[in-house]
Amino acid sequence: MFINVSNNLPRDISGCGISGFINTNGRRSSGRACVDSICMMRDRGNGLGAGFAVYGAYPEFRNYYAIHIIYQDNKAREETEEYLSTKLSIVQRGGIPTKKTKNIQSRPLFFVYFGKPRAQSDVAEIDEFREDQEDEFIVRLAMKINENIKGAYVISSGKNLGVFKGIGFPEDIAEMFMIDDYKGYCWIAHNRYPTNTPGWWGGAHPFSVLDWSVVHNGEISSYGINKRYLEMFKYNLNLKTDTEVISYLLDLLVRRHGLSLKEAALAFAPPFWTQIEKMNTDQKNKIEKIRRIYGSAMLNGPFAILVGFKGGLMGLSDRIKLRPLVVGQKGDTTYMASEESAIVGVVKELDRIWSPNAGEPVIAKLKPAVSARLFGKSNKTVRV
Repeated sequence: MFINVSNNLPRDISGCGISGFINTNGRRSSGRACVDSICMMRDRGNGLGAGFAVYGAYPEFRNYYAIHIIYQDNKAREETEEYLSTKLSIVQRGGIPTKKTKNIQSRPLFFVYFGKPRAQSDVAEIDEFREDQEDEFIVRLAMKINENIKGAYVISSGKNLGVFKGIGFPEDIAEMFMIDDYKGYCWIAHNRYPTNTPGWWGGAHPFSVLDWSVVHNGEISSYGINKRYLEMFKYNLNLKTDTEVISYLLDLLVRRHGLSLKEAALAFAPPFWTQIEKMNTDQKNKIEKIRRIYGSAMLNGPFAILVGFKGGLMGLSDRIKLRPLVVGQKGDTTYMASEESAIVGVVKELDRIWSPNAGEPVIAKLKPAVSARLFGKSNKTVRV
């Protein structure tokens, strides 16, 4: 499982650091600002996990799924590639570039595959491939690899999205993957104190499925309920940490059930019943409906999350804000982080900086013209 627990630093249940930003004009920048920001919060980690997600990483392959996989050994790679060859039309493949670093002595193999589903292929319950089922096909493909091929884990499967993560402090992971060489319009990062789960390469943040990527500070104590709820819809969770449920819940609620991102946030962190009773009739009816239908999707426990998605970035804290979240803006760029220092340390003279209310989602999206240019008019983006 690529477990690494050699670091004996004490664990802090209130630890973990999250950071990210998006340029709403679609301007791509290197990962240096994101690295500097997350490294401002080094004391929130202990070297047992860190990672980055970047949107806009692969413009030359932006119409293909970029499937990032980590392998324990070449046997797992060979078995996975044989399976992929029957399911995908792959236009490019290769090892993800890395460099040797002083602080990371042992590591798995990292590969990326750019491709699309093969016509007439099948995965799980999809008997015949249709174009409108591409996303569903890729989700099931990733779950089947994670579940059935020993030593292989799909950690990223979106378009024009790359996830780079592992065991180490953020600066170690950034150096190993040469994060400065990548450019994107949206970045998120994580520095981890694993609390209830082991530190291992596949279990580091971000967690990603399709175009969703999630970093999380805190603890999802409802993990068991959330996991069983997802299993009712044929999701298989294999990465052994609580954060994984968030990315799959987003896929279920937004992509499959058609909720807006704000409605999904309401399902995750709804107001208390006593607060709902004081609302006007329209508000009350809407929130009651979401709470009753999606009660098993509610996230209990202390948390602050950043969610990267196709064309945007969302920040959300739990409904009594047991974990911090700070938001800043300068021009056409929105920044989000666990601490104010992680924003003001890399951005001078902000136009605005604030702490959102408990359970209040903050959503920044690409401007419509930029979204149309990047994704095309027929390529739907997330409904806010």
